Amino acid sequence: MATDATQTSESGWTQPEIDVPALTEVLDGGYSEIRDLVRTNLVRYASVLEEADALGVDAFRERVRELVVEMAATGQTGMGFPREYGGGGDVGASIAAFETLAFGDLSVLVKVGVQFGLFGGAILHLGTERHHERYLPDLVSGRLMGCFAMTETGHGSNVQALGTVARYDPDAEEFVITSPGDEARKDYIGNAARHGELAVVFAQLEVGGRFEGVHAFVVPIRVGGEPAPGVSIEDDGRKMGLNGVDNGRIRFDGVRVPREALLNRFADVTPEGVYESSIENPHRRFFTMLGTLVQGRVSVAGAGINVAKVALAIAVKYSVRRRQFEAESDTQEQLLLDYGLHQRRLLPLVARTYALHFAQDVLRKQLHDVFSGIEDDPQARRLLEARAAGTKALGTWHATRVVQECREACGGAGYLSVNRFAALKADSDIFTTFEGDNHVLLQLVAKGLLTHYASEFEDLDQLGMVRYVAGFAVETVIEKTSAHKLLERVRDLVPGGDDWDREAGLLDPEYQLAMLRFREEHMLAGLARRLKRGIAQKRNAGVVFSRVQDHVIAVARAHVERLVLEAFVDKVKALPEGGNKTALNLLCDLFALSTIEGDRAWFMEHGRLTVQRSKAISREVNALCRKVRPLAVDLVDAWGVPPEMLRAPDLVG
Repeated sequence: MATDATQTSESGWTQPEIDVPALTEVLDGGYSEIRDLVRTNLVRYASVLEEADALGVDAFRERVRELVVEMAATGQTGMGFPREYGGGGDVGASIAAFETLAFGDLSVLVKVGVQFGLFGGAILHLGTERHHERYLPDLVSGRLMGCFAMTETGHGSNVQALGTVARYDPDAEEFVITSPGDEARKDYIGNAARHGELAVVFAQLEVGGRFEGVHAFVVPIRVGGEPAPGVSIEDDGRKMGLNGVDNGRIRFDGVRVPREALLNRFADVTPEGVYESSIENPHRRFFTMLGTLVQGRVSVAGAGINVAKVALAIAVKYSVRRRQFEAESDTQEQLLLDYGLHQRRLLPLVARTYALHFAQDVLRKQLHDVFSGIEDDPQARRLLEARAAGTKALGTWHATRVVQECREACGGAGYLSVNRFAALKADSDIFTTFEGDNHVLLQLVAKGLLTHYASEFEDLDQLGMVRYVAGFAVETVIEKTSAHKLLERVRDLVPGGDDWDREAGLLDPEYQLAMLRFREEHMLAGLARRLKRGIAQKRNAGVVFSRVQDHVIAVARAHVERLVLEAFVDKVKALPEGGNKTALNLLCDLFALSTIEGDRAWFMEHGRLTVQRSKAISREVNALCRKVRPLAVDLVDAWGVPPEMLRAPDLVG
């Protein structure tokens, strides 16, 4: 629906007119063509949303596999692979395609992620030409289905402690893959229970009686549709959601694979049994190998953000149709979205979704630049890994929160399984866990901040990080962070000198950024002091870290929220003047102030908010919600979610 640019409120504020197609172009960025291809395919296969409910588990798994193979034939799933193997040669486009696919059935999305992102990505990034030539053409086309066998029953996030062993037998020039016990079985592995023929198996490499750390191997798990010799496979069974994905458990009992099965981009074993690697330090080698797989976290971050868009599109559209109680008229009940509370429930979430979208744009570009060789710098890779970890955590937590709030905002009608909320809730909940538990990922973010992404970054485990920080003065830790430098600049820009937080206008983006930067800097300094104090008191480094983990998570969240706001502010500044820029300015202010309001206790405890200013922020958030309300439908329409993907006849009509 088009808004009326001439409509003026009692306060004299003129409502902007949104050009929805133009705003969609802004949001799609340089990937509108691939996004439109995915949207077209989503509509073509929209029946899968009903089939997810109508079919049994086995039949639905087969249907999902069929769709993945059919979509592969259109080129949308292979954009990240080299052209010579049937791909599109564009890493950024592959992420954009995956993000857009999240508008549809999430079993299809995850199956695509397992096949092309995890399995295919491991062979592409960890393997060499011999692996690429042998596997990629069939993999990209969907003719060869595979698994990414990293997670173990007893070793989830702690990949360095995996129990599976790959012992080299020089006489046979083979690796012998073994699962020592139940804790070492590969678990929750997508494509394992039914469709996978090969698996990229992560195992402890043993050469000549010496363990060289975790490496990856290509291992056949099925021959002629049956488990390969020495391989046992179990079905994980029904899950809370994503039942179109055949997750399973895999055990290996002396499975032999040739020496060439080792994915040897970073390390190799000679026929005689000599281990060789261009990266001497084992910690650095391990993190370099895992760093090549960061694409998965970037993909899941974007998928989570787009799940939130689907839920909000449904809830906002319902809120301008459904009436409840006579509030302003004796003859007609009031629309839900005209209630201040309903605006408060939904519109800050719309603003945060836009903010995360633009933060994801920045992350996607960083990934593309690093993986395309445009940014060939170790620190750029560390920054990418940390930003990917943080955006994935905030984006997927946001999705979980949004789906729940939107379901509640649609009342009893939202609880019916005919609408998408049931599937969205069940299928997206795991996003907070896979590709890295969110709390573990935020610890990675904090590690980067504390060590200022030093050359030692990959070498440091948690205990090493504690000792590293303890060796510096707190001021040194802070001075080496971008937050410190930016805060100094902001104090020069924002009026009020040392009282910048009391004198600046609430809608001044420099004030908003300064508040988030101050929070980040203060939390980081406090964390560094606690770590140093613990070591000075001769406490065990592990105990010291355990006792400050709540601070670790807090500073990481603060850091990522600052990055998100910066991305939003930068995007709005770059837009030409007009209704779309005005509307996005409103959303940017709403995101910034609702974020400050949400943590007002911290800001007040640390002297950065007076009671009066805190109340003023709440009044401003309410005012912004009222200004955004007439624009809400246009704002969710601009996301370009195909109407067929909303699948909520009782809610959106």
